[in-house]
Amino acid sequence: MAAVRKPHAILVPVPFQGHINPIFKLAKLLHSRGFNITFVNTEFNHRRLLRSRGVSDLEGLPTFRFCSIPDGIPNSDENSSQDPVAVAIAISSNNFLAPFRDLVLRLNNLATSSSSNGVPPVTCIVSDAFMNFTLEVCEELSIPNVLFWTNSGCGVLIYAYLHKVIENGLLPLKDESCLTNGYMDTAINWIPGIEGIIRLKDFPTIIRTTDSNDVVMKIHMDAIQKTKRASAVILNTFDDLENRVLKEVSSLLPTVLTVGPFQLLENQVQNNKLDSIGTSLWKEDESCLNWLDSKPKNSVLLVSFGTIVHLTEDQLIEFAWGLAKSKHNFLWVIRSDLVLGSTSILPIEFQSEISEDERAILVNWCPQGKVLNHPSIGGFLTHCGWNSMLESITAGVPMLCWPAFAEQPTNAWFCCNYWGIGLEIDLEVKRGNVERLVREIMSGQKGKEIKDNAKKWKKEAEKACATNGSSFRNFECLVKLLLSDLPKA
Repeated sequence: MAAVRKPHAILVPVPFQGHINPIFKLAKLLHSRGFNITFVNTEFNHRRLLRSRGVSDLEGLPTFRFCSIPDGIPNSDENSSQDPVAVAIAISSNNFLAPFRDLVLRLNNLATSSSSNGVPPVTCIVSDAFMNFTLEVCEELSIPNVLFWTNSGCGVLIYAYLHKVIENGLLPLKDESCLTNGYMDTAINWIPGIEGIIRLKDFPTIIRTTDSNDVVMKIHMDAIQKTKRASAVILNTFDDLENRVLKEVSSLLPTVLTVGPFQLLENQVQNNKLDSIGTSLWKEDESCLNWLDSKPKNSVLLVSFGTIVHLTEDQLIEFAWGLAKSKHNFLWVIRSDLVLGSTSILPIEFQSEISEDERAILVNWCPQGKVLNHPSIGGFLTHCGWNSMLESITAGVPMLCWPAFAEQPTNAWFCCNYWGIGLEIDLEVKRGNVERLVREIMSGQKGKEIKDNAKKWKKEAEKACATNGSSFRNFECLVKLLLSDLPKA
């Protein structure tokens, strides 16, 4: 009888930190179940990882290797994230398809050569839903292609219903005045799975266009349609958190598996070599952990706007003074490119105020998961990227929400109105409002209620990822699916 081939999965993230991190966690989970892994970055991000992590990280293991492909985008500042629109256009223009197909063929040719070093042929591909050019390669090779939406379930649901919103004449916007004349307060109460009144302003920011052929909106709607060709769909969430939403998403897309939060499943995997490998495109500053050790329990607010969000100089100053005047401790992550086209310089007066009693520390980047789980952290001012929100939920930390782009407004709406674990900061940042909300989340009565809710959701997340929990079982289903059509050697 012919032996069954060893499984070999290629994983392909969108080339942004918020997409790389979760799919890398998924890669580690699959590796723990015996899969050979090839993790594919763009050449641009591969160089960034070499600078931030060093060569040893990217050497990987014999059964866990890193490869890279070109993206076709002109060179840009290699210490900053690439422009999201440029990346979106590169993906939609099929810049990635030919080099990716070549990579898969090289790996398969290597597997049959005498120098293969035990590398088996590719048996499945797990790719970001926006890197769906992989579907074509999988169909050519007759192997499974699982698509992974890094968004929340509620974000995916909104994307799936955009065509209905357009059919109803609500989009695209008639003109720019719709952003300021109250039109964005238009309520939508007919999307199945969403309870309560959600407004256009709570929709993903891709709808804020007057162009019926807007490339970014088209890419998102196209991704939903192409997802219907996938062998299965993975979401980094858990059933109880988005129960009604997930039922509707499951009725629209094939075999939806909620396998999250990934970090809780990852905690169950022991691999010293892989644990030391990171995917941060920025050098992390762990010195802040010593500063946190010196602060009382639940006394520090973490402030971070993720890897892509940019502030204006005015927004930076308003946030700074709101944080300072709150009189609460805070750890603020200020990337070198946080203020677009300018250096993130804060007033001397601000520096003097926060240095008086050492109640604040500013860092360029930090290990966010470790920070959120530190006992001194009592709140998180966030841009509402889904990875950050899940890290906050699994740590039981309440949130101050300042959503910036993509489906972040949708995440914030669910966070504040449905899950009861956050308060929202007005998009137009004012120091007085920031100061008031920081005090409320850290020490107010409403903040206490939100903290209690956050603790409850933390327990629910842990339950989902425990043995026989919903996410644990769904991961087992994923492994079974990826192994089910494994060809014979």
